Amino acid sequence: MSARPNTAVDTAVRAPLPVLGRDVTVPLVTGGEVSYAALDYAASAPALQRVWDDIAAYAPYYGSVHRGAGYLSQLSTDLFENSRDTVAGFLGCRDGDQVVFTRSTTDSLNLLAAALPAGCQVFVFETEHHASLLPWREARVTYLNAPRTPAEAVDTLERALADRDPYGPALVCVTGASNVTGEIWPVRELAAAAHAHGARIVLDAAQLAPHHPVSVTELDVDWIAFSGHKLYAPFGSGVLAGRADWLQDAEPYLAGGGASRTVARRADGGVDVDWHTTAARHEAGSPNVIGVYAIAAACKALTEAGFDSLVAREQSLVAAVRAGLAEVPEVKVLSLFGDDAPRVGVISFVVEGWNSSHFAAALSAEYGIGVRDGLFCAHPLVRTLLGSDPQDPGECGAPDAEPDAQGKSLNAIRVSFGAGTPDEHVERFVRAVRELVAQGARWNYRTEDGRCVPDTASA
Repeated sequence: MSARPNTAVDTAVRAPLPVLGRDVTVPLVTGGEVSYAALDYAASAPALQRVWDDIAAYAPYYGSVHRGAGYLSQLSTDLFENSRDTVAGFLGCRDGDQVVFTRSTTDSLNLLAAALPAGCQVFVFETEHHASLLPWREARVTYLNAPRTPAEAVDTLERALADRDPYGPALVCVTGASNVTGEIWPVRELAAAAHAHGARIVLDAAQLAPHHPVSVTELDVDWIAFSGHKLYAPFGSGVLAGRADWLQDAEPYLAGGGASRTVARRADGGVDVDWHTTAARHEAGSPNVIGVYAIAAACKALTEAGFDSLVAREQSLVAAVRAGLAEVPEVKVLSLFGDDAPRVGVISFVVEGWNSSHFAAALSAEYGIGVRDGLFCAHPLVRTLLGSDPQDPGECGAPDAEPDAQGKSLNAIRVSFGAGTPDEHVERFVRAVRELVAQGARWNYRTEDGRCVPDTASA
């Protein structure tokens, strides 16, 4: 994952993938309407048109999965299990790996946390999204400080694993691409370090999989977790894919129908349960077949579009945004690994003299641009990058206060984009940042019910 994509690309010959919402217009506080520039892909990417069309074609045939002898039930079951095969292929899974369908990355990592063997120690960098920072409550957790280079990340992990006591089972959890900086982490090297010290590793690929090819086999990770809603696939499904043994040995994540093969009453009045040992062991209840099919459809669409082309085009957009922001002295882009680090289409920054929430509100109200402001559910990382105390509390996504006594911003602005982003949206964003910094907002903004709204026109 350390190779840098070629950014010298003629984007004129590479159109964005069609997504829903590309024709939506939104009102401007200054009057009139404009096409909405959705630049918050890191939170939820718009649905690919291909995904929506596939779901619409299936919807009349919707039926129960693994239950029922009727034609629609049988068809839905086949579609569900074929989707599992599609995802396994998309992730380059090994023979014997399991693909478990969940609700999200958060759900996937909580499932793995519930399956840890007794005495397992967990190692996680403070740079993680809360989905991968927080699920390990029942384990002994070592939180590692934010590294400033990929090499430092590997060295920090190796030393922590070597010094663990007792030297028992261990799990490393690491992000593939930061949801704050977009920087790609040295996953293959971290996996090698983990395995050299008798540990396993799970990759949070929520931000990596939509932007970059991801392979369990090539990266040599033990598990991968990701969410459909970041992979252009709505309807609330996620994936945990990887080694089967810990999952087979664990109690079912949820107890209920579908996870059990047989249930029988005992003479003493209790029940005996024979649980599945397949992925079904952790998929109790009626499966979200539409959500699962949406993920499979997105995997097919991205594969057929060709990741080489998608990555190259996205890198040209990244270069355009970074070049545009670099021309505004008041803008500071947040980074752990520096300007030369490979990254996906996620960039966070602060603007000197601006409340980040007000800046994001102005982009929306005056230019029709949707970005994110806050701490991005990665509080310790954002506070480290902003130079404030990573131990300070903060609300995920809440508007920030004025800068602190030292003049440091208390949260940031994030712009993110991907395969469905038109060039014009990136160009509008860069122009809007330049104009807002140069002339200020045309409206005053205030906080109301936890969000920033236009108040009165500026003088």
